[in-house]
Amino acid sequence: GSEHTLEEVGQSFAVTRERIRQIEAKALRKLRHPSRSRKLRAFLEGPSREYL
Repeated sequence: GSEHTLEEVGQSFAVTRERIRQIEAKALRKLRHPSRSRKLRAFLEGPSREYL
């Protein structure tokens, strides 16, 4: 996909770039949580890697 600045994303969703930064940080924290990271790792290392 293409890259966008926080400002551009904020304009698309009618929120500030700071709010986009907060949402991004929260999402990354969730993805890094041990229980989620185990599930993601299992998904990525699963029997079929055709979707990568």
